[in-house]
Amino acid sequence: MNEFYPGRLLLLIALLYVLPVSAQTPPAYTSADIFLQLKKLKVLGSVLYIAAHPDDENTRLLAWLARERLYRTGYLSLTRGDGGQNLIGDEQGIDLGLIRTQELLAARRTDGAEQFFSRAFDFGFSKSTDEALEKWGKEKVLSDAVWIIRKFQPDIIITRFPEDSRAGHGHHSASAVVAHEAFKAAADPNRFPEQLGAGVQTWKVKRIFWNTFNFGTTNTTSSDQLKIDVGGYNALVGKSYGEIAAESRSQHKSQGFGVPGSRGTQLEYFSFTDGEPAQNDLMDGINTSWAKVEGGAAIDAQIDEILKNYSIANPENTVPALVNLYKGIQALKDGYWKKQKLEEVQRLIEQCSGLFMEATTGNEQAVEGDSVKINLVINNRLGAPVQLNKINLDVLDTTLSLNLEKNRNISLQKTFYVFTTKPISQPYWLEKKMSDGSFTVDDQSLIGKPQNEPAYQVRFDLLIAGQPFSFYKPVQYKHTDPVKGELYQPLVVVPSSTVTTEPSIVIFRKGEKQRAEVAITVTANKRFTGYKARISKRLTYDNSTKTDSNFTVQPGSQRQYIFTIDNAMLKDKEQDFVQAFVELKNGTEEQPAYLNLTNIRYDHIPHIHYFYQDAIKVLNIDIKTVGKKIGYIEGAGDKVTIALQQMGYEVTVLKEKDITPFTLKQFDAIITGVRAYNVHDYLEGKHAVLMDYVKDGGNLIVQYNTSNFISSVTDKIGPYPFAISRNRVTDEKATVNFLLPNHPVLNYPNKITAKDFDNWVQERGIYFADQVDSAYETPLSMADPNEKEQKGSLIIGSYGKGKFVYTGLVFFRELPAGVPGAYRLLANIIALNKKKGF
Repeated sequence: MNEFYPGRLLLLIALLYVLPVSAQTPPAYTSADIFLQLKKLKVLGSVLYIAAHPDDENTRLLAWLARERLYRTGYLSLTRGDGGQNLIGDEQGIDLGLIRTQELLAARRTDGAEQFFSRAFDFGFSKSTDEALEKWGKEKVLSDAVWIIRKFQPDIIITRFPEDSRAGHGHHSASAVVAHEAFKAAADPNRFPEQLGAGVQTWKVKRIFWNTFNFGTTNTTSSDQLKIDVGGYNALVGKSYGEIAAESRSQHKSQGFGVPGSRGTQLEYFSFTDGEPAQNDLMDGINTSWAKVEGGAAIDAQIDEILKNYSIANPENTVPALVNLYKGIQALKDGYWKKQKLEEVQRLIEQCSGLFMEATTGNEQAVEGDSVKINLVINNRLGAPVQLNKINLDVLDTTLSLNLEKNRNISLQKTFYVFTTKPISQPYWLEKKMSDGSFTVDDQSLIGKPQNEPAYQVRFDLLIAGQPFSFYKPVQYKHTDPVKGELYQPLVVVPSSTVTTEPSIVIFRKGEKQRAEVAITVTANKRFTGYKARISKRLTYDNSTKTDSNFTVQPGSQRQYIFTIDNAMLKDKEQDFVQAFVELKNGTEEQPAYLNLTNIRYDHIPHIHYFYQDAIKVLNIDIKTVGKKIGYIEGAGDKVTIALQQMGYEVTVLKEKDITPFTLKQFDAIITGVRAYNVHDYLEGKHAVLMDYVKDGGNLIVQYNTSNFISSVTDKIGPYPFAISRNRVTDEKATVNFLLPNHPVLNYPNKITAKDFDNWVQERGIYFADQVDSAYETPLSMADPNEKEQKGSLIIGSYGKGKFVYTGLVFFRELPAGVPGAYRLLANIIALNKKKGF
């Protein structure tokens, strides 16, 4: 989540490898990196950390566990952070969850921990443990946690939060409840027994701790708790864990979590909560050496010898000994640590050899029914004894039996066909319709995975020092940017065509006969010869079809088809939607198309792609507007401007240079986007200009700004004092009381009733105004269950001839969701300076 809750500032991370220049660039390993991994071969211990959201985890602790203690370390985030706000763009909901998933993986790439997720959906801030567990489906999420524990087999579990209100968020406390119940259930064969036939066994965790915290007014640490200093300096990395942690923490860019590095002693406190008590160390009484494995003593001795003889300058000299170690581990009885250490040794053999293996393509998309050309490169850079036997990709299988000379590139180019049965690259948790509180994933083997496996992987079969190994490398899209240099991105499997509908929303005024044009755009992802198409627009009361045929379509080309809709089609229906379905013929081959491809692109994470059936929301509502021209000062990112345009306003996006008396006077209202005062320092210097605009008869409407450790507004916003609090109403069904029923905001030009607050999504409002000057009016009040009424969701002040408004009501969520009442209320807020006599 992008919100701050107790302990957030403590959550830092450390470095495993040098962070790649690009999120997908193959990692580079120094001899120091290899040496640390060699040391890790001696350690057979594991820790699982559990919390609710991306960024909840104590990343400095994870780094210390993985890099100092050399344990296998994992973080289970129950959600993907879908319900927060976004500081870098306008993505919300599922889109934001996809971004935060990748940001969390970017953090994991720097600390050596592994990442897991449950199927829980982040539905926004929750004040209740019971609400979180009910919406998620407690048994569903609990089964996910049990499955991950049984697969990961941690020696200990650590939770970030307690089970009570000190957690600061219902999701946080619920994550602790799930962790504690899963701690017991994982060892019980009667709990989720269906998992035991799917490749796991029951697992008894030794103990569970709560990683307590001290922040602000909440101090949950005490002198009788177990204390560990995790602030050490890692000489092999050249940084303290706090310094390195800052680099990782700053990967959470959508939440604005850039932080400075820290140095010196950093104590972490742990409260024992269940299992076998520990007195001096997290792993008291737990054997984390090879002595826990039958025949492990000989393996441990081999590792000691490898460490003793390891050459920083010539890591390739270690390859024969590592191959012998691999053979020795292979001879052990099957078990968890045998499998884990075989994987670790194989990675070390690759790194010590300096092997470079790559499979790339110059196309970002692999199109169903088309072909893709790939480039294969392998280089034995340090000259270890390596023979290339085979290269396998899908149905391609090339036998070579070629000795690899030192530092000589072996390059091959192959073309393979993308079968029409090849699944498109859809995040697995989005393949099926989700419930209100969780994703639907029926394949047990996928539960817990942070992301899909690559669309295509190449298998390189090598003989290294006489031992066969198979290495898998993803096929990636590789290109060179003239500014950023060499870049790698995921290869995406797409259908032959995609379909987009525009605009995203259409608003009709009920009672007025109105028409609107909607566009259906078909994008060809491959060549069509003799293209024929039937394009259907589907509305509840109207199904229209157009036909198009007999021409050649090239990859990337688009054809747009315009349909007209009118509100007579909707009759008395208040809301509907338009979808498109296209039937394509390419010769005798028929191919339906109805999915749209969404692309999310930021430099700090891999490009994100997913598919959905695009639809146009059609509202047929009783709405009146007053005024025409609106100036919009964009904030951290929202889609309010699109909604305003559909309401009939002329919207001009204003930059810093535009905020002048001459420019502002032309607008009926100025609206600031969410968090505008948090992200634009220049607004402090524009206060006088904006107040003069209000004083001369304008209407300044400020949407919510944050008040937390990331960003707080200390400067003036309105003409009279008020504070921005952390108060909110999270129940989207909470009763809204009209404190000033005759106020114009509830009557002009639209009569606002309780019905206008029906069907709101996620919440009512956030970051309400507080300590409000008496010059402001507060026409609304609302409250979450069992809490006192709050009046700060909407404050209105008269100043000179104009009006000033601050609102925490979440218009940025409700307008894109097509909530009719939100449109009507916003129209009234915009009209405040037009009501005569007010």
